[in-house]
Formats: sequence, structure tokens, C-alpha cells
Amino acid sequence: MKVTRGYLGETVRPYPVATIGNFDGHHVGHRALLQAVAQTARKAHGTAVVLTFDPHPVKILAPHVDLRFLTSPEEKLARFKEAGIDEVVLLEFSEAFAMLSPEAFADQVLFRGLQLKEIFVGQHFAFGYKRVGKIADLVSLGGRFGFVVHPVSPVMVDGGVVSSTRIRHLIQAGNVSQAAILLGRQYAITGVVSMGAQRGQTLGWPTANLRVPPDRVVPPDGVYAAVTVLNQQRYDSAAYIGTRPTFDAGERLLEAYLLGGAHELYGRMIAVEFIERVRGDMQFTGGDALSRQIALDVESARKMLRRHHEAIGER
Repeated sequence: MKVTRGYLGETVRPYPVATIGNFDGHHVGHRALLQAVAQTARKAHGTAVVLTFDPHPVKILAPHVDLRFLTSPEEKLARFKEAGIDEVVLLEFSEAFAMLSPEAFADQVLFRGLQLKEIFVGQHFAFGYKRVGKIADLVSLGGRFGFVVHPVSPVMVDGGVVSSTRIRHLIQAGNVSQAAILLGRQYAITGVVSMGAQRGQTLGWPTANLRVPPDRVVPPDGVYAAVTVLNQQRYDSAAYIGTRPTFDAGERLLEAYLLGGAHELYGRMIAVEFIERVRGDMQFTGGDALSRQIALDVESARKMLRRHHEAIGER
């Protein structure tokens, strides 16, 4: 998969078919859109293209907003490739770019820049200065500039539209199991295992510690049934997010205890997938009380994981 920065008119793309968006989370709605682009491009022996933005428009238009992301840039690109996309065009989103009128955007970017033949967008797609351009405007401009516009209906789950905003709210509320339905996979945080205070080791519950990424959506503090992924191997786990208030609250960490036994993980890249919330964070009178609670948490996590594996036909 090719990654291009900017819309370059001199780049020759066989029959470009595109979609536009931020695609944070790569949820089931995004996948339906990307699948339509990839399939249409294949039938036409063309090029499946994603137009996305760097930085995220909110960073320019509303820099005061503390926007957290569902996917890292690297994960987003990997998922585009998995979806069959041939090229990702990263458009620099600046104040000047935000000032483009809908007509100028269609002319300069879609027509002259990318020379699109077809474009797939959600029914509520908006573009141009202050997002004044709507689907009807894009269809009209497509007729003028020679590209076909395909409005795609949103994917609905439980009576609501699947969106990145909805998923963020679910995860921030601790409802990771419902978020997984909208994502089409478990929500995960990836990182390199770092050395901690080793209190878990002392208590008999050794954990792999990850620093919480400051720009990512993170579930609320507490304990979760989880799966830890290392080199494509999956290990049932009990995960904790928090500052360890029993021992004088410190840095917020994600700690994963592998239920099948300890592994040497320091310096290794792992992903922790959240299956279901066990409980919120708590402060205990000391290490013994905490250790007893961890034993209960581990048993709860085992039961939740058994239900999860049975529900998806694993094991």
C-alpha cells in the first residue's frame, strides 16, 4: 500500500475510486465504506484510495478540545491495508485548507489533484468551509467535474448509528463489551512493557506494565477481563488501569496479569484487549487485603473470559 502526502495532480492512478474521512477506530461502519471502495476499484482494475487528514481537523479548528483517539496512526494504516486499500493520501489540514469552499475542494483536490472517477461517502458527509457542503452539493459538483458520488447508508447497531464518537463514549464509560460490537473487534491498547515497582511480583501477582498513551481513549480506572497478545499468541488476562491508590497513587498505568502464568515480557511489544469490566478502582488497607481482592478479580475475569470464548466459538 502506498502512502502519499498531499494531492499531486501529476501522479497517475488507474481509475481512482476514493472515500474521505478520519477513520478513527476503523469500526464496522468504516469497514463497509472501505469495502465498497475496494470492490469497485477491483472491478474497474483501478486504484482504491483513502483521503484522510493530518493533523485531525479538530486539532486546527478547536485546539482547546482534548480529543483522544481510538487508533494510532500506525494501526490506522495497517487496517487500511487489510481492507484492500491501494493508496492512502494524507491531506495536510491547515487553516488555509479549512477555508476552501466546497467548489474549490471538489475542483482542486478531487478533480485536478486526484482525478477521481468515483467517490463513496457517508450520507451525512459535509465538506468545505464551515462544513457547508452537503451530499447534494457533492453530487452536483461531481456532475460538473466528472466523478460519480455514491452516498452510503450508515451502519446501525441497537437503533443507533455506529460512529467513532459513540464508541469513545462507551469506552470512557467502561462499557468495553458494547464498544467491541461497534468496532467489530475488541478495543486494545498497545505498548512496550516497562519495569514497574514490582509490587505485583511481591504480592504473588506479577504483571506486565504499559504506560497509558496520553492521546488514546482509555477505559476508566479499574479491573478488566482481558486478552494479552504477544507475537500473535493470545493469553487470557486480568488487567488493571489506575494509579494504585493503596500504595500512594503514582503514574497511571495499564497492568496485565497473564492467567496462564508469568512470562518474561520486559521490553516486548504487547497489546491488551479489553473484554469486560470486572470492577472500578478501589483503595485497600494494605497488601494482604489487595491480594485477596485480586484473587477474587482473577476468578471473575476467568468466568467472563470463558463466556466470551464460548460466545465467539473459541476453545
